[in-house]
Amino acid sequence: MKQVLTELQARDLQHVWHPCSQMKDYEQFPPIVIKSGEGVWLYDENGKRYLDAVSSWWVNLFGHANKRISQALSEQAFTLEHVIFANFTHEPAVKVAEKLVALTPPGLQKVFFADNGSAAIEVALKMSFQYHMQTGKTSKKRFLALTDAYHGETLGALSVGGVDLYNEVYQPLLLDTVRAQGPDCFRCPFNEKPESCQAQCIRSVEEKLDAHHEEITAVIIEPLIQAAAGMKMYPPIYLRKLRELCTAYDVHLIADEIAVGFGRTGTLFACEQAEISPDFMCLSKGLTGGYLPLSVVLTTDTVYDAFYDEYGTMKAFLHSHSYTGNTLACRVALEVLTMFEEENYIEMIQQKGGLMRKLAEEAFSHLPYVGEYRQIGLVGAIELVADRNTKEPLPSEERIGYQIYQNALEKGLLIRPLGNILYFMPPYIISAEEIHFMIDTTKQTIESFFAEREGRTCSNDPQYSPL
Repeated sequence: MKQVLTELQARDLQHVWHPCSQMKDYEQFPPIVIKSGEGVWLYDENGKRYLDAVSSWWVNLFGHANKRISQALSEQAFTLEHVIFANFTHEPAVKVAEKLVALTPPGLQKVFFADNGSAAIEVALKMSFQYHMQTGKTSKKRFLALTDAYHGETLGALSVGGVDLYNEVYQPLLLDTVRAQGPDCFRCPFNEKPESCQAQCIRSVEEKLDAHHEEITAVIIEPLIQAAAGMKMYPPIYLRKLRELCTAYDVHLIADEIAVGFGRTGTLFACEQAEISPDFMCLSKGLTGGYLPLSVVLTTDTVYDAFYDEYGTMKAFLHSHSYTGNTLACRVALEVLTMFEEENYIEMIQQKGGLMRKLAEEAFSHLPYVGEYRQIGLVGAIELVADRNTKEPLPSEERIGYQIYQNALEKGLLIRPLGNILYFMPPYIISAEEIHFMIDTTKQTIESFFAEREGRTCSNDPQYSPL
């Protein structure tokens, strides 16, 4: 049954094509019109509020309509909004580059600006390939990526991704990527625990590198969390061993910290927990605190030097877009980085992450359809399963995560699912009271959904008797 639409919902559906959506679903569940935001809350056109537990696709760090960031943006807008970034520069971009070099792992000295996460991945892939072409290693034309990886949705980024939901239809257009089995701590084939394992699963990468290293230019990875795969988390030792392998086999390591950078994992960057420096680091999402599109790729002087030459050698990196180094976005990013420097957000993330873990484990550990609750920093995930003992997945065609998401919205909570995994990635300014609301509401929604589902299943079973 179709819902009665508000005037703005009807206008939206007349012309707007929404991302990551089957638009036919909107006949039953039309888009919610958001009028304003404040802190962790979003307010719709009827005044109902929703706790944004996913930071609006993981981008918001310090809350909606943050006064400090908004003020910086407003002041910049009245000074300079944008300037061509070839042969020109501006102070916000220079300061952002300086701060990023100071904050990221050692050795990353050069900063290339782009506008979104997928573009940053394209830049890193192209840089790595061109570096090897210009240093005489012309056989290196492939990339190694993990199963269940997600690195964006442009064609190069899709090529190194491993989630069929996004990749399968475009397979004829994609690069020939070497694929290694990624870590899966929830269904570990070695029966190890993340806190004590020695990353035996790195063997798959080692075998692929041993066989193909002469043709591989780089390995790309999401450090500590494979996010779009369902917040699959793994320990830092895997990264340390991967860095050693990349060095030994003379291939670049690309760290895609687009989702996990800027404090999400409890340190400013996930690579810090493994004490490694990648050859390329891709950053976006939280870089502007959720305000404007911006991404960067950081790399080493060694990579940079392979492009630095007389014009006639044609070694320059000829990648650009109209809004490269956008002044407004850079000014906002500068404010975000300054806030990390001036305010103790990392300690705050760790403290609030501890509270979130305690409450979540108490709430979900005994629910029969919760196979695991896992967490790193202020990122938590609930894996819903059909059977806790066998870890059998729930049938994907039932879209259980999507139904729970809809029910949670009715209760004022936004927890957009990844298949049948529900996750929390709230803004860092979330209060203890709001964490309690987030966990309690999620628990209530899961319990009520499965109670109704069991009732429906039993009522349709001819062998079932309520007596």
